[in-house]
Amino acid sequence: MRILHVLDHSVPLHSGYTFRTLAILREQRALGWETVHLTTPKQGAGPSLQEKVDGWLFYRTPSGERTGLLQQMRLTTARLAEVVRTTQPDLIHAHSPVLNALPSLRIGRKYRLPVVYEVRAFWEDAAVDHGTTAEDSLRYRVSRAMETYALRKADQITTICEGLRSDMVQRGLSADRITVIPNAVDVGMFQFGAPPDLELRRTLGLEQAIVLGFVGSFYGYEGLNLLVEAARRMLSRLPNLRVLLVGGGPQEGNLKEQVAAAGMQDKVVFTGRVPHNQVQRYYDLIDVLAFPRLPMRLTELVTPLKPLEAMAQGRMFVASDVGGHRELIRHAETGFLFRAGDPAALEKAITEVLDCRSAWPQIRTQARRFVEVERTWATSVARYKEVYRRAMEQYGQ
Repeated sequence: MRILHVLDHSVPLHSGYTFRTLAILREQRALGWETVHLTTPKQGAGPSLQEKVDGWLFYRTPSGERTGLLQQMRLTTARLAEVVRTTQPDLIHAHSPVLNALPSLRIGRKYRLPVVYEVRAFWEDAAVDHGTTAEDSLRYRVSRAMETYALRKADQITTICEGLRSDMVQRGLSADRITVIPNAVDVGMFQFGAPPDLELRRTLGLEQAIVLGFVGSFYGYEGLNLLVEAARRMLSRLPNLRVLLVGGGPQEGNLKEQVAAAGMQDKVVFTGRVPHNQVQRYYDLIDVLAFPRLPMRLTELVTPLKPLEAMAQGRMFVASDVGGHRELIRHAETGFLFRAGDPAALEKAITEVLDCRSAWPQIRTQARRFVEVERTWATSVARYKEVYRRAMEQYGQ
């Protein structure tokens, strides 16, 4: 079976989206399927038609700077038709956002190919939660209508969690057309309980420190301002507390201003973005990871990858009790939950974790066991077998 994956972006760009994509492709190849990969103009402007990255061949969609949404879809549709004629797939698998699904549906109908639509997040929610305002309500309604249209027209639907699946059912979609293919981890890629790099710790000024940390992109919905505030509250009784923030993003400037206003410049370390193959060294310095996501539609519906990666490494962590976290984390068994949006609750949760060090080995083992048994990519990707069978059955394949 040859599957054509239509993707928003791919490696060499690094994101949770690209990591999930690579895991799916690896496991599908292991099942004996052939995969073809097309990215849209969101990969970046340029004239390239193909690019090989780490042994994976990606068909690219040439585009210029400042390509509007309608033009993006037109370019994607034209390029998708070319790739379909060249590679002759048995099925089109369109991944979020809906800007990928609509061209896939059009080309799928033209060439009588089944289309599976995978929703990793709803486009309208991602747009709003990245900083739009109430003035954009018309855009939100239009985006939601486009999403619902694509969901109704797809032959089969997959999504990453029960929160998104429930929302689709509430839109009137039949539950038997929706399959959850949950986020997972390749446990072999994560070292369990690795010792810290003492030289890196010294270089960052973290010797003899209790280190709280976050590794990832600094988006507003991550709630990193709460982590800084919780640390400020704790410093009077834990003067050796430090915060390690690894990564960057839209909120970096605001966070640095917050740190300066609190007089915590010597307590918070901003590393900037680090190469992916070096990230593990920074994780190993952190005593307690924090995932203080704020309560909003996006975080209530969508399950992130980071807590699963923390479990695979045997990391202690606290996470806000938004729906996406509650679906993943068993409180005090695999991680610790606190009331979302409340810095006092975050402070209390961190204190609770630091005060129960004798239980850390058991919690770490339970967390690692959870991902080994319930959240491996091989288990998740195997669910596509039935999804593809149902989609192709409708076309007599």
